[in-house]
Amino acid sequence: MSKVVLLAVNAKYVHTSLAVRVIAAGINKYARVPHDVEIIEVPVQHISGRGDEIADTIAGHRPDVIGISTYIWNAGVLPDLIKSLRERLPDTIFVLGGPEVSYNAAYWLERGADYVLPGEGEYSFPPLLDVLSDAKTASGHSCKPAIPPPVRPDGPVDPYQCSGTGDVYGSAGSRDRILYVETSRGCPFKCSFCLSAGCAVRFFPIDVAKEWIRKLSRSGARTIKLVDRTFNCDAKRAYELFEYVIGLETSCCFHFEVAADLFDERTISLLSSATPGRIQLEAGLQSFYKPALEVSSRYMDMEKAARNIMALVIARNIHIHVDLIAGLPYETLIDFQDSFDRAYALGAHTLQLGFLKLLYGSQLRCKAEEFGIRYSEEPPYEIECSPWLSPEDIQILKYAENSLQHTVNKGRFLNALDYVLSASGLRPFFLFQMIGRAFPNHGTQLDSYAKHIYGLCSGIPGVSPDILCDRMTVDWLGMVKGKNMPGFMKNYNGRQRQAADAAKKQLGRGVNRCEAVVLRSGAGAFVDSGDRDPVTGLYRVYPTVPGTL
Repeated sequence: MSKVVLLAVNAKYVHTSLAVRVIAAGINKYARVPHDVEIIEVPVQHISGRGDEIADTIAGHRPDVIGISTYIWNAGVLPDLIKSLRERLPDTIFVLGGPEVSYNAAYWLERGADYVLPGEGEYSFPPLLDVLSDAKTASGHSCKPAIPPPVRPDGPVDPYQCSGTGDVYGSAGSRDRILYVETSRGCPFKCSFCLSAGCAVRFFPIDVAKEWIRKLSRSGARTIKLVDRTFNCDAKRAYELFEYVIGLETSCCFHFEVAADLFDERTISLLSSATPGRIQLEAGLQSFYKPALEVSSRYMDMEKAARNIMALVIARNIHIHVDLIAGLPYETLIDFQDSFDRAYALGAHTLQLGFLKLLYGSQLRCKAEEFGIRYSEEPPYEIECSPWLSPEDIQILKYAENSLQHTVNKGRFLNALDYVLSASGLRPFFLFQMIGRAFPNHGTQLDSYAKHIYGLCSGIPGVSPDILCDRMTVDWLGMVKGKNMPGFMKNYNGRQRQAADAAKKQLGRGVNRCEAVVLRSGAGAFVDSGDRDPVTGLYRVYPTVPGTL
């Protein structure tokens, strides 16, 4: 028997690792001999600040084998961690897997890995553990045998129902966290920037998928993310699973990655019937610029995708997340501004402005020199410039990304920004890059950031400072229930008590002083602290006299 530690270095504390749980379940199912398996999870930020402490903790388990799942978000910290662990555990075998090592094995073997296992770890890791255990038993000490072939799979493994995994259905450790599950593997599309390009799709039995989803719905997790590459590539199957999720009695939110153009009217109608907050959809548009999509082998009916997204947004019961990628070949800054503005007009709750990453194993990385794309040699291998985007263009895009991330994507100042765009006639990209250029938000307190936005936007031609202030005040109520309101928003006068009294009458209970305000227009508004929109997460704001806002 070997003592095995499966190490997951997650992007955030609330995340959990699906990969290490799948591998633990694979060991339990496919290994010839029993192995003592333990999962250790840490957020990547802890590695950066407490690497020696974490190495000591891992070493304290005295593992014979350490398996590490590697991704672009943890690849930067793993070499130093492996080195530190090597010093403490000179006889331990280090096995690495995951997308970050599968196409770059030599690099990781030079940095302390004994084995690199590409592909599906639940089938390749168990036989390796068996031969390592056999070799140790035969020789009396650890040695390095050849990698055996993977086992032949006889169905998917249940990642959350395996002794030793450290997390089972309904465990307290799942509370308020994000859990991940997959109901299929592979992707039928061939996008040149993606590692899943052209991988044949393998669907897990739908009854198995439903059973996993049912159990996870009772786990207490905040969000269940299905990591199927394109969940709705089989429309009939997707409809059945959507229908199943919608019918569950649970408070969990289920997140799906979808191709928006593959929805038909029947599915749109079904999704529009879901309990508000039950479903989140993430749709990767990437660009509206046809030459960039074609050269990236990204084929999508963009007009249909846009119509479907708008229909789902209008239904107001599903959180919609849309992705764009800046830096695709042939798309200039001007072209991308058009893509951004078209995507923004869809009204999605989150508009992710990402930057092209030249991933090991992707077709686009292989052609980067041919296209003249320069990118960072360090993870996440992000574009630095190309014949279509200069470093200065990239910086402008960074400005827009920064302000977008700290406003719209966090549900901040939505009314105010809509007003500024309407009153000024500015294009969305121009406004966001202007805010980001003037006030890059790196740890700025929210009240200070609000002052910056007000000061900048109130000077834009066509924008009324009073109306802007009122819009920002209403936003502030919805964001934080009016707490710590910046001084320029406050309009405390004799009517504020009247506003609070009016709120009390409408609610049937008193409100905190900060939860009722008088606007510059003279109208009153208040927030109901018990009434949060399940789709946006914002508190609902009401006028003290209906129709005055």
